[in-house]
Amino acid sequence: MTGLLLGAAAVLTLAGCGSGGRTESVPPTATGSLEHLAAEVKCEPNMQTDADEIRQAICGTGKGRFILATFATDRGQREWINDAKDYGGHYLVGRKWVAVGDDGVVKALRGTLGGDLEDGADHHAHSG
Repeated sequence: MTGLLLGAAAVLTLAGCGSGGRTESVPPTATGSLEHLAAEVKCEPNMQTDADEIRQAICGTGKGRFILATFATDRGQREWINDAKDYGGHYLVGRKWVAVGDDGVVKALRGTLGGDLEDGADHHAHSG
Protein backbone atom coordinates (compact mmCIF):
# COMPACT_ATOMS: atom_id res chain seq x y z
CA MET A 1 0.00 0.00 0.00
CA THR A 2 2.78 2.45 0.90
CA GLY A 3 4.55 1.71 -2.40
CA LEU A 4 1.33 2.43 -4.30
CA LEU A 5 0.89 5.80 -2.56
CA LEU A 6 4.50 6.77 -3.24
CA GLY A 7 4.10 5.77 -6.89
CA ALA A 8 0.92 7.86 -7.20
CA ALA A 9 2.64 10.84 -5.59
CA ALA A 10 5.53 10.52 -8.05
CA VAL A 11 3.15 10.43 -11.04
CA LEU A 12 1.27 13.50 -9.76
CA THR A 13 4.53 15.36 -9.23
CA LEU A 14 5.78 14.52 -12.73
CA ALA A 15 2.42 15.49 -14.25
CA GLY A 16 2.54 18.86 -12.50
CA CYS A 17 -0.54 18.27 -10.36
CA GLY A 18 -0.57 20.11 -7.09
CA SER A 19 1.98 22.61 -8.35
CA GLY A 20 -0.42 25.52 -8.00
CA GLY A 21 -0.80 26.04 -11.76
CA ARG A 22 1.43 26.87 -14.69
CA THR A 23 4.27 29.26 -14.19
CA GLU A 24 5.05 31.63 -17.03
CA SER A 25 8.58 31.51 -18.36
CA VAL A 26 9.87 35.05 -18.72
CA PRO A 27 13.39 35.67 -20.00
CA PRO A 28 15.75 38.10 -18.26
CA THR A 29 14.84 41.70 -19.05
CA ALA A 30 16.57 42.93 -22.19
CA THR A 31 18.75 46.03 -22.20
CA GLY A 32 20.25 48.18 -24.90
CA SER A 33 19.48 50.82 -27.47
CA LEU A 34 16.16 51.24 -29.22
CA GLU A 35 17.66 49.65 -32.32
CA HIS A 36 18.95 46.68 -30.32
CA LEU A 37 15.56 46.09 -28.64
CA ALA A 38 13.77 46.42 -32.00
CA ALA A 39 16.15 43.87 -33.54
CA GLU A 40 15.42 41.45 -30.67
CA VAL A 41 11.72 41.42 -31.65
CA LYS A 42 12.48 41.62 -35.37
CA CYS A 43 10.92 44.99 -36.14
CA GLU A 44 12.17 47.87 -38.26
CA PRO A 45 11.65 50.95 -36.05
CA ASN A 46 9.96 53.99 -37.60
CA MET A 47 11.55 56.78 -35.52
CA GLN A 48 9.13 59.40 -34.19
CA THR A 49 11.30 61.12 -31.55
CA ASP A 50 15.09 61.13 -31.43
CA ALA A 51 16.14 63.37 -28.52
CA ASP A 52 18.74 63.10 -25.78
CA GLU A 53 16.19 62.22 -23.07
CA ILE A 54 13.84 59.95 -25.11
CA ARG A 55 13.94 57.99 -28.34
CA GLN A 56 10.59 56.71 -29.56
CA ALA A 57 9.58 54.64 -32.59
CA ILE A 58 6.59 52.80 -33.98
CA CYS A 59 7.26 49.11 -34.52
CA GLY A 60 5.32 46.24 -35.95
CA THR A 61 5.67 42.49 -35.70
CA GLY A 62 3.45 39.58 -36.66
CA LYS A 63 1.60 40.16 -33.38
CA GLY A 64 0.74 43.81 -34.13
CA ARG A 65 1.98 47.38 -33.88
CA PHE A 66 3.42 49.00 -30.77
CA ILE A 67 5.42 51.98 -29.57
CA LEU A 68 8.95 51.36 -28.35
CA ALA A 69 10.68 54.06 -26.33
CA THR A 70 14.05 54.27 -24.61
CA PHE A 71 15.03 56.81 -21.96
CA ALA A 72 18.24 58.45 -20.78
CA THR A 73 17.26 58.12 -17.09
CA ASP A 74 15.12 55.89 -14.88
CA ARG A 75 13.35 58.97 -13.54
CA GLY A 76 12.48 60.22 -17.02
CA GLN A 77 11.10 56.80 -17.89
CA ARG A 78 8.90 56.63 -14.77
CA GLU A 79 7.57 60.17 -15.32
CA TRP A 80 6.71 59.32 -18.94
CA ILE A 81 4.94 56.08 -17.93
CA ASN A 82 2.99 57.78 -15.14
CA ASP A 83 1.76 60.47 -17.55
CA ALA A 84 1.00 57.99 -20.34
CA LYS A 85 -0.97 55.65 -18.07
CA ASP A 86 -3.66 58.34 -17.70
CA TYR A 87 -4.59 57.53 -21.32
CA GLY A 88 -4.97 53.79 -20.67
CA GLY A 89 -3.08 51.14 -22.58
CA HIS A 90 -0.80 48.23 -21.79
CA TYR A 91 2.88 48.64 -21.00
CA LEU A 92 5.86 46.31 -21.00
CA VAL A 93 8.52 47.96 -18.85
CA GLY A 94 12.24 47.23 -18.79
CA ARG A 95 15.22 49.19 -17.51
CA LYS A 96 15.11 52.52 -19.38
CA TRP A 97 12.70 51.23 -22.04
CA VAL A 98 8.98 50.66 -22.51
CA ALA A 99 6.79 49.03 -25.16
CA VAL A 100 3.17 50.20 -25.43
CA GLY A 101 0.46 48.36 -27.32
CA ASP A 102 -2.50 46.04 -27.12
CA ASP A 103 -2.53 43.54 -24.29
CA GLY A 104 -1.75 40.60 -26.58
CA VAL A 105 1.12 42.45 -28.25
CA VAL A 106 2.91 43.42 -25.02
CA LYS A 107 2.44 39.91 -23.61
CA ALA A 108 3.98 38.44 -26.78
CA LEU A 109 6.89 40.91 -26.59
CA ARG A 110 7.48 39.89 -22.98
CA GLY A 111 8.33 36.39 -24.20
CA THR A 112 11.37 37.88 -25.97
CA LEU A 113 12.25 41.04 -24.03
CA GLY A 114 11.25 40.06 -20.48
CA GLY A 115 10.18 43.03 -18.37
CA ASP A 116 7.15 43.81 -16.23
CA LEU A 117 3.57 44.27 -17.39
CA GLU A 118 1.71 47.39 -16.28
CA ASP A 119 -1.76 48.63 -17.23
CA GLY A 120 -2.94 52.20 -17.69
CA ALA A 121 -6.21 53.71 -16.51
CA ASP A 122 -9.38 51.82 -17.46
CA HIS A 123 -11.69 54.35 -19.11
CA HIS A 124 -14.42 51.78 -19.77
CA ALA A 125 -15.53 51.64 -16.13
CA HIS A 126 -18.05 54.45 -15.76
CA SER A 127 -20.30 54.91 -12.78
CA GLY A 128 -23.76 56.39 -12.80
